[in-house]
Amino acid sequence: MKFGTYLAAAAALALAPMAAQAQDVGATVLGNDGNPIGTVTSNDGTTAVVNTGTYDVPLPLESFGTSEAGPTLNITKPQLEDMMAQQLAAQEAAAAEAAAAQAAAEAEMAAAVEAALVPGAAVITADAQELGTVDELLDGNVVVSVDGDLVTLPRNLFAVDAEGQLMALANLADIQAAMGG
Repeated sequence: MKFGTYLAAAAALALAPMAAQAQDVGATVLGNDGNPIGTVTSNDGTTAVVNTGTYDVPLPLESFGTSEAGPTLNITKPQLEDMMAQQLAAQEAAAAEAAAAQAAAEAEMAAAVEAALVPGAAVITADAQELGTVDELLDGNVVVSVDGDLVTLPRNLFAVDAEGQLMALANLADIQAAMGG
C-alpha cells in the first residue's frame, strides 16, 4: 500500500487541536464513539500505522488524541475504513489510467514507426547521424542501405523522433562497429 496519500485521510479527520504524542506499538486506538478502531502496528516518530483488521492505515501522530483509555482518533472505525477504501480505489483508478495512457502512447508510437518504415525512407541514428535509407522490409527485420552496404536491423530497433524522422535506436559508432567497420 502506498503511504503517500495518508495526508488526505488525516486531513479528513478534522481533528480538534490535540497535543501530538508518540503512540506505543500494540496500543489500541479508540474512535470518537468510544469503540476500538484498531491497533498501532508501527511508529516511526512521525507516522503511526493503525491496523483496523481490514487496512493498515498510516496516520500522522498529530492525528491522535489521548484519553484515559489510550490513544484516540476523532473518527469511527467504519468512517476510517471507508476513507481508506476510497483512497485505495482512487490509487487503483489512477494506476489503471496511467497504464492505459502508456499503452496508448506505445500504440501511437508503433503506428508512427510502421507508417515511417517504407522503402526509401531516410534513417537517422539515436545520436542524430544520417545512417542511410530503408531498402527492404523483411518479416521482423529492416534492411537499410548504408553507404552502399546492406545492413539488416531488427524492426524493434526503430522509432520516430519528435519530428517524425525514422530513427534506429543505436548510435552510429555502435552500428558501424557491428558492421565490422
